[in-house]
Amino acid sequence: MARVLIAEDDGAVREFVRRALVHGGHDVATANDGLDALDTLDVDENFDLLITDIVMPGMDGIALALKVAKEHPKTAILMMTGYAAERQRAHNLEELIHEVIAKPFSLKQICDAAEDAMSQQSRRMH
Repeated sequence: MARVLIAEDDGAVREFVRRALVHGGHDVATANDGLDALDTLDVDENFDLLITDIVMPGMDGIALALKVAKEHPKTAILMMTGYAAERQRAHNLEELIHEVIAKPFSLKQICDAAEDAMSQQSRRMH
C-alpha cells in the first residue's frame, strides 16, 4: 500500500482518481490546489506519490512539482492535464516527473501510471 496525494481543483476528477487508487489498496489524501497540497505536505511529508493537475488556481502543478521535487525527493510525481500546450510545458520537467497523463483517462490508465511512477521512483532511489 502506497500513500498518495492528489492535487486537483476539479472535484469530480479528484474523486475519480481518489476512488480508483483507494480501490487499488492505496492510502489517498486529496488537495484542492497546489497551495493546499503544500499545506498537506507540511503536516505529513510521507507520501510515495503526488498526482497533480497542471492547471490549477493559486499554485499550478508545475510550480508544485518543482517544489516537491526539491523538498521531497523520494516522492514520485505524476502530472495530468487536459491541455496539449500544458502537456508540452511539463515535458521540460522530464528529470523530475514520471509522466504527464492526458485527460480524459480511464481508471486503468491512472492506476497503471501511478504504479509505474512509484516503481520507477523506487528504482531511482536505490
